[in-house]
Amino acid sequence: MSEQTVSAYATREDVAYALTTGGVLKSGWLDAYARVPRQAFLPDTIWPYDMATGRTVHVSRTEDARAWRGYADADVPIVTQWDDGEHAGRVPGRLSTSSASMPSVVFRMLDELTVDDYCRVLEIGTGTGWNAALLAHKVGEGNVVSVEVDEAVANRAREALDHFFGAPVEVIHGDGRAGAPGRGVFDRVIATCGVREIPYAWVEQTRPGGVIVAPWGTGFTHADAVLRLTVDAAGKSASGRFTGPVEFMKLRAHRSAPIDHESYAPGLPSAPSATTRSDAARALAAAADRFSPLAFALGLRVPACTYIPAAKVRGTQPHWFYSRNDRSWACVLVEDEEAAARVWQRGERRLWDEVAGAYAWWVERGRPGWERFGVTVRGVGEERVWVDEVGEWV
Repeated sequence: MSEQTVSAYATREDVAYALTTGGVLKSGWLDAYARVPRQAFLPDTIWPYDMATGRTVHVSRTEDARAWRGYADADVPIVTQWDDGEHAGRVPGRLSTSSASMPSVVFRMLDELTVDDYCRVLEIGTGTGWNAALLAHKVGEGNVVSVEVDEAVANRAREALDHFFGAPVEVIHGDGRAGAPGRGVFDRVIATCGVREIPYAWVEQTRPGGVIVAPWGTGFTHADAVLRLTVDAAGKSASGRFTGPVEFMKLRAHRSAPIDHESYAPGLPSAPSATTRSDAARALAAAADRFSPLAFALGLRVPACTYIPAAKVRGTQPHWFYSRNDRSWACVLVEDEEAAARVWQRGERRLWDEVAGAYAWWVERGRPGWERFGVTVRGVGEERVWVDEVGEWV
């Protein structure tokens, strides 16, 4: 690792100052940040996102301890496992499957969890164990239960937590969809993996008035939004709003298979196309930012669909839409200097028509951002998304 790359990262103290002045690291979590360093929970080999190059890079503590510490302290995400542990070698794998999240994301979500001293907290997705350690420092080691689906990841986190505290933090190897059966009721539940719906077991295992915080997304893009739910007085349902965009690795059961383009749209150049002057086509430049409120809204209104914007070349950008419940697809080709866009769509679903209708719906409602959307969970498979208030279903 070069001297220039390492020096591009701030020290841990600099990161703390930036997070504090930015309003992310609140006073209630300052002591945890100071006393529970992320590097205590990282393996010797990591793949951090390098801000200088825009790539994920291989870093080994035995080969370059200074670089390893620099990335460990930086406000960057760090991959700690690829391909469910089947990856070997120095280059990144196909799919990142465990990581240490950015400190700015970690403390933002912990703040939204509103943890009081001695709360009982259930964490879904142990990962390295750092998030569980921050919680344990705040509420006590015996008040945190963490669930991890990958046995090797769970074992390593358990060892790191035991070594750091000298006392056990319970780490369960299991499917986080089931929560932690037999461990009683929790005051708070936090997921450090993205979900496509809130498992009802989490509601059942949260006390009335308790809080659930989880990254929630539709699969339209890789991005999610943080959802904060409050369980009702009867302990039977939960409801709450989104607070802003985020991106997490997905709960294993909620992963989407990669898109095989050729199985959808072979021979596109010879297929007939139509033209559109819809404002929705021009708006796709904004939707191409996966963290945009438009992309989020389109995902809510166009279910079981994945959106993939291709790279823009000489002012021309294709926008692809793939159905997840059949082989329907659409492509919109937008050119910078052209008022009209070319459209292809095939299959039982007319995906471009669905997207254009979703865009019109979003505009009619004043282009709502994440904070105007919410979710209500009332039972197994009974989850509804609303805009502005419960009952205004999306």
